[in-house]
Amino acid sequence: MRLGVSRVVRSAGVVLLGAVAVGAAGGGPGAAHPAPRRGVTAAHVLPPAQVPRTPGALEAYEAARRVPRVLDGLYCYCHCSQTFGHRSLLTCFESEHASGCDICMGEARLAQKLASQQTSLAAIRRAIDAQFGS
Repeated sequence: MRLGVSRVVRSAGVVLLGAVAVGAAGGGPGAAHPAPRRGVTAAHVLPPAQVPRTPGALEAYEAARRVPRVLDGLYCYCHCSQTFGHRSLLTCFESEHASGCDICMGEARLAQKLASQQTSLAAIRRAIDAQFGS
């Protein structure tokens, strides 16, 4: 009997943890924004010569190069963390992915604009959630 109760409790705990993880990464307002990594740089962001020439792409990749630490602290609302395993919005700019995604490009431009106005990461996150989280 004790073994059965233990399994039930353990199973319930796994289900609860799974629900919390799905809810946190579900992409609604207040999605789980990752913590920016210490020392992160734009070293892996595609250079201009490698960015596909889609409308707005060059500007968005430049935004990623200007504020990589900010982008590394933002959830990407195209949900690429679930489909491509991306860690943060910055990851989208380490490949051609962002050049074909209006969400990635829009988030990066907004984040860079707000960062240039000395807006805190918390306030940038709220702005991103409000504009892209619905």
